[in-house]
Amino acid sequence: MDAARLGSAAQEPGEWFTTGRDASGSFHSPLTGINAESVARLGFAWEYRLGTRRGLEATPIVVDGVLYTTGNFGRVYALDGASGKELWTYDPQVDGQWGRYACCDAVNRGVAVWKGRVYVAALDGYLHAIDAATGRRVWKVDTLPARGPQTPYTSTGAPVVAGKLVIIGAGGGDFRGVRGYVAAFDLDTGALRWRFYTVPRNPALGPQDQPHLAAAVKTWDTHHRWEAGAGGTVWDGIAYDAALNLVYIGTGNASPYDIKEDGRTGGDDLYTDSILALRADSGELKWHFQATPGDMWDFDSTQTLILADLDLGQRNRKVVMQASKNGFFYVLDRATGAFLSANHFAVVNWTKGLDPHTGRPTPNPAVDYSVSPKAVYPWEGGAHGWQPMAYDAAAKRVFIPVQEAPNIIIETAHRRAGLVEGQFTSPAFLPEAYDPEGMASLFGPLPPLEALGKGLSGVHRLGYLRAWDPVKNRLLWEVPTASGWDGGVMSSAGGLVFQGDVAGKLNAYAADSGALLRSIDVGSSMMAAPMSYAIHGVQYIAVMAGYGGGDLGLPYPAGSAALRFGNEGRIIALRLDGGAVPRPAELTASPLPQPPPRMGTAAQVAAGEVLYNRYCSRCHVFGQAALPDLRRLTPEKHALFDSIVRDGTLVPLGMGRFDDVLRRTDVRAIHAYIISEAWKAQSQ
Repeated sequence: MDAARLGSAAQEPGEWFTTGRDASGSFHSPLTGINAESVARLGFAWEYRLGTRRGLEATPIVVDGVLYTTGNFGRVYALDGASGKELWTYDPQVDGQWGRYACCDAVNRGVAVWKGRVYVAALDGYLHAIDAATGRRVWKVDTLPARGPQTPYTSTGAPVVAGKLVIIGAGGGDFRGVRGYVAAFDLDTGALRWRFYTVPRNPALGPQDQPHLAAAVKTWDTHHRWEAGAGGTVWDGIAYDAALNLVYIGTGNASPYDIKEDGRTGGDDLYTDSILALRADSGELKWHFQATPGDMWDFDSTQTLILADLDLGQRNRKVVMQASKNGFFYVLDRATGAFLSANHFAVVNWTKGLDPHTGRPTPNPAVDYSVSPKAVYPWEGGAHGWQPMAYDAAAKRVFIPVQEAPNIIIETAHRRAGLVEGQFTSPAFLPEAYDPEGMASLFGPLPPLEALGKGLSGVHRLGYLRAWDPVKNRLLWEVPTASGWDGGVMSSAGGLVFQGDVAGKLNAYAADSGALLRSIDVGSSMMAAPMSYAIHGVQYIAVMAGYGGGDLGLPYPAGSAALRFGNEGRIIALRLDGGAVPRPAELTASPLPQPPPRMGTAAQVAAGEVLYNRYCSRCHVFGQAALPDLRRLTPEKHALFDSIVRDGTLVPLGMGRFDDVLRRTDVRAIHAYIISEAWKAQSQ
């Protein structure tokens, strides 16, 4: 696997060389054996169980018959692509404490395979080079600019090879103290070649440390809370054009979200929520385009970046395309960054519209939640999240997994809830979770849903698969999907679009019309994008199955396979004339266990509610979800509660320690609140 092979990917249709298959990141397979006529014969080939019940987001890579993919924390698996037989596994030995810093579970979105090596970025920010034949480590390097309990960086994205370098960024922009960057390392040795910071450092430290930031800092509020970090993380959305020698990155939200907190006026906050082009050999900024200047709503621009050549009337243009979290589909000239077109592919109200010449949005003051709670479209998960879209270059169609939902954003800096770790002082709620009466103890008086927008009552998150014309920037067709948090997509030259969903169905749609041609019940909820490859003339469709990710802090949606069968992580491969996919054993409903005696005073329980909401609720919701409902703690876990939360007894299992922010009296208050809630549930 090298540059020549990747550049000729169309000549090897049976391979899947990168997470997006080819150099353009299209998520499109040239294989035609599984098509509209034969898809009825698609069935089970093999499965591989990963021994996890947490979120899985990677798209596997297949090179010369071997499938490489990642699981939680950055574990790597190499399997025989025809049988699913394990060839080797690699454990990066991540300290479970890092699970605490992952905004959206200990996920990983894949590997890069290059010249006999596999490259993976583990959750703790170490980049590993692994021998592709044996699974043995070649080198390991620290990619983080700082390391410690107050620097909650995490790496969850797939590395990208660019010339002689491997490129990776990190997440953490939803927490305090993180400064976004992307870094390049030597493929052979792991030596750092350059690091590009996406946002300024604190001006009190002196002049900016990189030339492009001297102009950027002028776009930030002069009273920005620099101790809170600045965000702009590059946790996904990286692409490379070898001909132009440019690396493209998408950047995340500013930190904190509320740029107008405590009377600040805000600013554009360059280079957050942007698409940037960097010279691959030096990391020098070539151009930038900011999709959401002055973002207050967590509208990262880290979604899939696809490179394409489009005939836009006057001449062919080399473009980069993105269906952004903010609800707009952007087409930019990838050599110059020139804005070519944009149109909304989902409902938006955060802006009154875009300037047709520059793409700059016109602010909508009606969604400024710094004054009072507001309903904002799209929700903070985005009209399009991290789940990959796909592009069929021959048909000039993009296929986008879309979420239609608003959320209610509440400013809490001056409310009892205060800071909510992972959302700063701007927590957001889907309409179906917005309960003014039930939330009053934390948030005080709140307006009814009806007062926040016409027709919001009864609104809930919906999912759609939408086919999009990138030339005319318009909708071609749409079909509803199972929920608002279904999987990424893959298209194929067989005229099909594949998408897994929360209900546990792998669905095959007609690419020209959206007609559902086949739905295969695999018994596992899916978020990752499927992929396809061929070995000895047999075409396979493979997908990672396991729910979680951005929905970590929400119960499993009604109708999800995870509710019925649990969330056992699997790699599932299908082929023509295969059988029925084996489903996990069906769960049996179990009542909540008898809680221990109530503990603490009413004041301690009330304090525990605030602390639980601040530090625990991001992962541990009450209800069936990816991580345990703490009302179901066993007597043994109740006895160890303090040592688990403060001392890290369960760090090896991914439960972080909180002794840096919680005193023992705080932990006792949280414990008292959990027991109180368990007794409430007993009486319901």
